[in-house]
Amino acid sequence: MMDKSAKIFVAGHRGMVGSAIVRELQRKGYTNIITRTHSGLDLTRQAEVEAFFAQEKPEYVFVAAAKVGGIAANSEALADFMYYNMMIEMNVIHSAFVNNCKKLEFLGSSCIYPRMCPQPIKEEYLLSGYLEKTNEAYALAKISGLKYCEYLNTQYGTDYISVMPCNLYGPNDNYHPQHSHVRPALIRRFHEAKLAGKDSVTCWGDGSPLREFLYVDDLAELCVFLMNNYSGNETVNAGSGREITIKDLTGLVAEIVGYTGKILWDTSKPNGTPRKIMDVSKAASLGWKAHTSLRDGIRLAYEDFKARK
Repeated sequence: MMDKSAKIFVAGHRGMVGSAIVRELQRKGYTNIITRTHSGLDLTRQAEVEAFFAQEKPEYVFVAAAKVGGIAANSEALADFMYYNMMIEMNVIHSAFVNNCKKLEFLGSSCIYPRMCPQPIKEEYLLSGYLEKTNEAYALAKISGLKYCEYLNTQYGTDYISVMPCNLYGPNDNYHPQHSHVRPALIRRFHEAKLAGKDSVTCWGDGSPLREFLYVDDLAELCVFLMNNYSGNETVNAGSGREITIKDLTGLVAEIVGYTGKILWDTSKPNGTPRKIMDVSKAASLGWKAHTSLRDGIRLAYEDFKARK
């Protein structure tokens, strides 16, 4: 268990996941949380990361820093997604190891699993088939981080764990018009279409893929819980256990935003993976489950979007 005064470094504290972990730690009464902005510490620079860890020597580390994006961003910048994510995770994990960090938690993504693996996705399905091509570079980087933690545990007896969440949403999400994930992209597009009085909005694909969504504060609760209650080489899936088609999700977002125009589908654009739902029985067996409904979560996310605008 982490002592309430333990020195805890949250890498990526300004991002959606990192900021949620900081909120959860503060809510639980942890008082010695270390953060650094990108201008103060570039995690892709080995020398900077080594100097930071040598000086601060955090006891616990959450690796939530990453370069992330949706289908468009991933497929357009494969090299960038691999380079930045590999550099960030290897620098942070290795420096934590060199400086005798007590425990580290690595955050990944459900895209590490094969494109056509059985559903719901169990942790054991990792590396059992081909990856989804549109985000292969990001997935390979995340698999490498997960495996590096596993190898350190095996070779040196460290206590490094990893968590692989499904599609996340919530406060501090990325609402970039081209480079965001599906749910924040829909909020922005429907909000702008409503303000502009547009008759229709066109979405990618045919709306048939099934997806699972997890509110980021639910994930943060799990992350802190696992840091205190789980050790092991196998990753832990994080999900809501509920799935929805992209078409139904689109309708739900439009309803919450208040957009009443037509929703059209551009079937020349890719759908991505046809179905992706996590098997979360492992997390459940440890004593955790998600509690925020998709409707409530999207409403909270939309309020955050409007406040930030």
